[in-house]
Amino acid sequence: MIISPDDQERVDAIEQALLARWPETRIAPTTERIAALVDILGSPQLTYPTIHVGGTNGKTTTSRMIDSLLFAHGLRTGRFTSPHLETYRERIAINGEPIDPKDLIFAYNDIAAYLDLIDTKFNDPISFFEAVTALGFVAFAEHPVDVAVIEVGMGGEWDATNVVDADVSVLMPIGFDHMEYLGHTLYEIAATKAGIIKEGGFIVLAQQEPEAAKELIRKAAEVGADVVREGIEYSVASRAVAVGGQLITITGLHDTYDDIFLPLHGKHQAANAASALVAVEAFFGDQPLDIEAVRAGFAAVTSPGRCEVVHRDPTIILDAAHNPHGAKALAETLTNEFNFDEIIAVVGVFGDKDATGILQELEQIADHVIVTQSSSTRAMSSGELEKIASNVFGHDRVFEVSNLESAIDRAVTDATRPLSEDTIGIIMTGSVVTVGEARSYLRKKFTQ
Repeated sequence: MIISPDDQERVDAIEQALLARWPETRIAPTTERIAALVDILGSPQLTYPTIHVGGTNGKTTTSRMIDSLLFAHGLRTGRFTSPHLETYRERIAINGEPIDPKDLIFAYNDIAAYLDLIDTKFNDPISFFEAVTALGFVAFAEHPVDVAVIEVGMGGEWDATNVVDADVSVLMPIGFDHMEYLGHTLYEIAATKAGIIKEGGFIVLAQQEPEAAKELIRKAAEVGADVVREGIEYSVASRAVAVGGQLITITGLHDTYDDIFLPLHGKHQAANAASALVAVEAFFGDQPLDIEAVRAGFAAVTSPGRCEVVHRDPTIILDAAHNPHGAKALAETLTNEFNFDEIIAVVGVFGDKDATGILQELEQIADHVIVTQSSSTRAMSSGELEKIASNVFGHDRVFEVSNLESAIDRAVTDATRPLSEDTIGIIMTGSVVTVGEARSYLRKKFTQ
């Protein structure tokens, strides 16, 4: 998309105005402010049907899959996801593409004065995430879309997105993350995430640990919601690694869908695809989906920064795994679907994440690790990460390069061995910001 200088200047100014608000990391667990905001805006989020996607891991990719399937079936779609990799416009997508700058500007002009008004009515102001959520709701209503796919930001019960009245809710695998806000047991975390389960709703339940599943099913029964479960009512019937992704067959609610090419790597992505397909089945009703639309929808799926191969020779893979569950899925995918003789990991994590758990999963597949840090104020210092990594990998397998771009250059240099027959892969991971900044730098590095 070509953006005029004037539009880019305005888009940047809007971003700065949004960033001047409470950051996403400052949490006040209530929907009171966002509820008041959307009420004064005329409840735009209630003017179109929604599919709400929660859980811990796989939310963004599954949301993108649902979006692509709906679009392939001829619907105008809105998609709200977070966080973003490179530009905040990614969070608000219309028909699968980041919102047009002119549409963004128009929507922001509609809500700006109301943001300031709501600020005066509560002890705490509207946050960045609440403002962007409202911006998405308004943009989708103004387009207008036929359906919106809304990803939960954090938790569920008091997340800003939980002012939607979803036709279908999807709960992806729940694990340990954001424990300072959500709780320190799977039961506590699941109880908060179960807050998106609505009375009389339809719930798609991806594979869960028993402790989490028990609480989610209990909440669904309490409010009279219908539940379908991965591995019971629906499943991945088969999968085979293919060039550029995998071929899968999904047993859905109303049919078995075969010969689906999914251009993403990993068995976890096949599972995500099954949940996405069933969510779309539930949205449309009791009839099987059109198989050609299903195939087209999945074939068009992209998921930047999720086991994404961004360069060859050397092979560079970006994956935004930021907790042990995500790192485990990444390690399994690299082991089962890539044939590297050696793997170099470039890792930068946030200070509030389980760095030890992430590194323990990577230690099984990475020959050595370059620890670094992104530009985020939340980033763990490379020095602190080096100490943790040395305890996991041993000192001789750990290298500290504090500047992310220099760390990338070091990895590329280490992997470039003209006289070697070994196949060397580079994986960059640890946080969405690390991957987003790496993605931007690699684009510049290899197009100069």
